[in-house]
Amino acid sequence: MAGGTQAGGEVGLGADEARRLQLRAQGFLGARPKGGVPAMLERLGAVQLDTISVLARSHELVPYARLGTVSRSAIEAAYWGASGRGSGGNGSGRAPRGGYGAFEYWAHAASVIPMADWPLFAFRRRAYLRRGWRWHKVPEGVCDEIRARLKADGPLTTKELGGAKASAEWWDWSDHKIGIEWLLDIGEVVCVERVGWRRVYDLAERAVPSELLAQDLDDDACLTALVARAGRALGVATRGDLADYYRIKQDQVDRVIEATGLVPAAVAGWSQRAWADPDALAAPPKGRHATTLLSPFDSLVWDRARASRVFGFDHRLEAYVPKGKRVHGYFAMPLLAGGRLIGRVDPAREGRTLIARQASLEPWATRTAARTETSAAALATALWRAAAWVGCDDVRVERTALPPTLVKAALATATPH
Repeated sequence: MAGGTQAGGEVGLGADEARRLQLRAQGFLGARPKGGVPAMLERLGAVQLDTISVLARSHELVPYARLGTVSRSAIEAAYWGASGRGSGGNGSGRAPRGGYGAFEYWAHAASVIPMADWPLFAFRRRAYLRRGWRWHKVPEGVCDEIRARLKADGPLTTKELGGAKASAEWWDWSDHKIGIEWLLDIGEVVCVERVGWRRVYDLAERAVPSELLAQDLDDDACLTALVARAGRALGVATRGDLADYYRIKQDQVDRVIEATGLVPAAVAGWSQRAWADPDALAAPPKGRHATTLLSPFDSLVWDRARASRVFGFDHRLEAYVPKGKRVHGYFAMPLLAGGRLIGRVDPAREGRTLIARQASLEPWATRTAARTETSAAALATALWRAAAWVGCDDVRVERTALPPTLVKAALATATPH
């Protein structure tokens, strides 16, 4: 068993032990997770979506980082099932009942979520319904029109419903967009796919298996399951970490924590009490460390405070920072190697060449000649692996503080395997 029991029943863990528990829980330590993308999604519980696409979109980068060169079409098919749109279905635009592997809803943010977890978000759907609106008051009559259209013709995008506007800003939504998003919030419709980054909506009664629709969990049952899921996905986590994973309130965590089965833990160097997954504690984390580039929205790093505490890594997405003020680049991707976040890469593609516009390493990763050489080798390996995945056969590093001869040698000897 990992750790040791302290007075008061807490499990004592070292900081490195907690870091390894989290890496294994997230799929970056040990043998590659079996079961492909569906098993990875079930393990993580949520994969965050984002509009930015550099090498690929974030929800595609997440399985790549854990599973290697799984094809992007296989990733989309695993998420969305036989929808008939972008996932290899029959082209009718309709999925068989229960044919979707996942749905999109509000978890940490807009996220791909396993369809089996549909009942767990009833607490959030009810909260929206009680409030009566989210960002907009819903125009009278528009929801009835949308329901009728989806019943007759769905699944449909907002554009196909006849109400899309050129602006994607929430304050400039059309009546149809307001209506369909409201029906999504309260669970009458489901986002079952993204096509061309447009949401595809279907009626919940058609998209969600009947046995899941029939489940009516109360708020505490939903919260208990989600907090337990967050604890399993993180291995060991503070109260704040558990709340952040599905964006629930910390007092809601407090209300259900005893029922989750998570074990109280004290982690060296952590100022707050933690909670650990008992299954994670049953065996010490060991095995192969992944070497890979991460999406900034990967669940290993999406909580910046947690990434700083666990890995000593302070990351900021600079896509919305003026170009002249960026430090690491537009879409700097954390570089994971040896169980640590050792730097960042701002990637781009130029034909069949993957370019690192900027490759920055943490100061400790270049403190000695041996560390510098090891870090350069990890950087080269991660770049070649990413290149192979996106169909590039060359790699170029434009800016880095590493010695150019060392980078050249590392790229020459690294392989994408």
